[in-house]
Amino acid sequence: MTRATALIADDEPLLRDQLAAHLARLWPELQVVAHARNGREAVELFDELRPQVVFLDVHMPGMNGVEAARCIGRRAEVVFVTAFDQYAVEAFRQGAIDYIVKPVEAERLRDSVQRLQARLRVADDARRPELEALLERMGQELRKRGGVPKHLQWIKATVGNAVRMIRIEQVVYVRSDAKYTVVAWEGGEALIRTPLRELADALDPESFVQVHRSTIVNLMHVDRFSHGPGDSGELHLKGRDERLAVSRSYVHLFRQM
Repeated sequence: MTRATALIADDEPLLRDQLAAHLARLWPELQVVAHARNGREAVELFDELRPQVVFLDVHMPGMNGVEAARCIGRRAEVVFVTAFDQYAVEAFRQGAIDYIVKPVEAERLRDSVQRLQARLRVADDARRPELEALLERMGQELRKRGGVPKHLQWIKATVGNAVRMIRIEQVVYVRSDAKYTVVAWEGGEALIRTPLRELADALDPESFVQVHRSTIVNLMHVDRFSHGPGDSGELHLKGRDERLAVSRSYVHLFRQM
């Protein structure tokens, strides 16, 4: 029997890798033939490789997942991946398309895998007669809500012996530490290999600011700023004992506090 093939599209590489790892365990016969960083790349790779299953993040820069799904149409089984879009979840429940919610849970993905395997055994284009209308409604809703987040939404990090998906709002600060980056979040600390410089480009500058060459802080978790010697200073964090040094290059960010 020919192996089933799939494409995964998500603008966050950590989430693409996590989904691929889950699929390798739950559906070892499935061959993930490509990873795409946005909707346009997903459509181009689909046209080139023609996978049978496409996992599409709803929110991606440029062409979003809904627009990509409209281009792919009925040529593949589509599974949407969504963080919190309740409107989309309700639309998916109409049965035309499958969906999974971030962070991806193995049990929920197992259900999707079983449905996909059943669908692939039955080649019948008539089984999704309302697909185009549903995608149009979803596209209108996405445009109405203005909604493509341009910045990192999750951080995949090692916590003890486990790998955890941390919502970006829960992150208090990130700090470079030798070859790792420490992520301090509401539940403790975790390690990632992503360099601080790369994280700085991915984080929302409205919420995260660099305060030291080795530290970026989430302003939502800052309680107050104290001036120190030599034009330096330190940040006091809400509900935490540690203080973060602010070098003089960044003190100007807190002069009004």
